[in-house]
Amino acid sequence: MDFYKLLGLNRAASVDEVERAYRRLARRYHPGINPGDRVAEDMYRQIQEAYEVLTDAQQRQAYDTGGVRPAVAQVETTVSFEGFDFSAPAEGRLAATFSELFADVFQDAVREAITPSRGADLAVSAQVSFLDAALGGSTALSITRLDRCPSCLGDGRVSRAPAVCPACGGQGSRRWARGHMVFTGACETCNGEGHLTAQACRTCGAAGVAPRHEVVTVGIPSGIESGARIAMPGHGHAGARGGPAGDLYITVEVAPHPHFWRQGRDLHVTLPVAVHEAALGAKVEVPTLGDRVKVKIPPGTASGARLRVPARGLPGDPAGDLVVDVQIVLPPVKDERSRELLREFAQLNDVDVRKHLFE
Repeated sequence: MDFYKLLGLNRAASVDEVERAYRRLARRYHPGINPGDRVAEDMYRQIQEAYEVLTDAQQRQAYDTGGVRPAVAQVETTVSFEGFDFSAPAEGRLAATFSELFADVFQDAVREAITPSRGADLAVSAQVSFLDAALGGSTALSITRLDRCPSCLGDGRVSRAPAVCPACGGQGSRRWARGHMVFTGACETCNGEGHLTAQACRTCGAAGVAPRHEVVTVGIPSGIESGARIAMPGHGHAGARGGPAGDLYITVEVAPHPHFWRQGRDLHVTLPVAVHEAALGAKVEVPTLGDRVKVKIPPGTASGARLRVPARGLPGDPAGDLVVDVQIVLPPVKDERSRELLREFAQLNDVDVRKHLFE
């Protein structure tokens, strides 16, 4: 077992860093928090052992050079039953129910259960361009999230000059009664040390986190659609007291394009076609997401006809198609000669185009 890995530290960690790591883990695996959990009990013992070795200069040097693990006595819970005291009345506020008594016995452990916790997830929305959504790209997103406090590095406390604990008078323990039963336990204010070496961080109010504004670059995968979510692990709110950060979830809103629209990986476009091109046939240029392509308009093509250009839609495996919807456009008739030609065309092609409506 590597003491440094156990505490989540590197070998250059200072004594203060060792103490902070120890306090975080001790709260999590304390036997009072995990009654009957042998795994937690063993972890707590190993954490105690690592702390005692790495905070003692001689033991740490011996461990670093030879990996020596001094024998450490088994750690026990800090709350103990002292007996009965019948000299004081056990009435009113002092007369405890069993649930109150049980809560008091473990109140120190409960107070110490301020373990590092995972930060909350952060959800935002971002509008991306049609081309970025189709071809892939990136966008910059400004967010405000809770980050680790720069003053206490997420611990919620900062070092201070050692001082006698006012709660226990330097004894490191306190004594209390419920009914006629008397208990003693480690002082929760100083964690049983009898003196205070840290105080609440004023910058974050002991929360270990503070608001921060930042700009993150979000990768946009090719083919993403409106309503899809992109996850960025670890970019959510920071966890309290050094806990891991939550995730950032971005809901994508794809901006419309003036000419294209999508259906799956197929790209659609409406292509205006002149009357003579539709009647006689032609080859015309059509825009795509990249270079233009030429499309053959068969003679006699009707308005609403659909042409398909393979593999010129959204990229992928396989790529989508470009779907061209033909829209016949009548040019403006500005002179008499054009009118005469249209009348002649009508006489030569005397077809009732509405006949099917009355059959």
